Amino acid sequence: MIDVLTFGETMASLRATGPLNLGGVLRSSIAGAESNVAIGLARLGHTVRWAGLVGEDGFGALVERTLRAEGVDLNHLWRVGTAPTGLVVFEPRVADVVRVTYHRDGSAGSRLTPGHVEAALAEGARIVHLTGITAALGPEPRSAVELACRAPVVCLDVNHRAKLWSAEQAADVLRPLVPRVTILVASEEELPIVAPGVSESDQVKAILGQGVREVVVKRGSRGAEVFTVDGSVRADAVPVRSVDAVGAGDAFVAGYLSGLLDGDPVEWRLERAATLGAFAVASSGDWEGLPTRNELGLLGLAPGTAVR
Repeated sequence: MIDVLTFGETMASLRATGPLNLGGVLRSSIAGAESNVAIGLARLGHTVRWAGLVGEDGFGALVERTLRAEGVDLNHLWRVGTAPTGLVVFEPRVADVVRVTYHRDGSAGSRLTPGHVEAALAEGARIVHLTGITAALGPEPRSAVELACRAPVVCLDVNHRAKLWSAEQAADVLRPLVPRVTILVASEEELPIVAPGVSESDQVKAILGQGVREVVVKRGSRGAEVFTVDGSVRADAVPVRSVDAVGAGDAFVAGYLSGLLDGDPVEWRLERAATLGAFAVASSGDWEGLPTRNELGLLGLAPGTAVR
């Protein structure tokens, strides 16, 4: 049995060095919340399977090649000849503000169905990791997420994308899934999507009251907090110089699940989650700067240290 199964849409990503209308140079890579988590876990030595569809094009080949190179299991990757691989463009605008543009309508990844993930689910995984992004791609991907929520251990990251659906649409789909979730991850702003209540306390109580074992609330630069029926545990963010905040939330989830797989207590899981989030923030790209297990201590070294 593998450690983690995740699925969704992984896109080709193009990162511009400047505004596109001024001819900014583009660098190609891949991006996707679920595959970011998969890469983060694989680099830490866990067995991870990503399931999904890519187009029979150069971008699809880039997705496949990159994930294989990172040690992610692709036994349930499908190539589609009738739809292109999705594309996301990151364009720096001012300071550290990045404009993100998606080209994913009718993409191969959006054609995911329950049938595509059923076989992967049947092979078993210690944890099934899901995001609200996949559920937002259309009726069939949504049904695949609903099917996967029947797994024994489910981690759901709300990961709301306003360009894909409204908060109201997300609430209609995600709230019915909450009772089947083991670990729910959300930012402070995302909690109202999955639970009623005027305060965070009310929302957390409502989620735990439906049988969720852990509610993990991401607070950005103010750290994170995990709530259970026994209380809560807080952790500060790891201070680093911010280079690129994109992918930090996915890195955080990878670190938290890694600690869970290792059997660590909540405090240690949060520490690893914050560490991976800091690695993501301190480096360019969605996943490129994520650490291997023997690199977890690098952020504790003095500035200017040469590792020899």
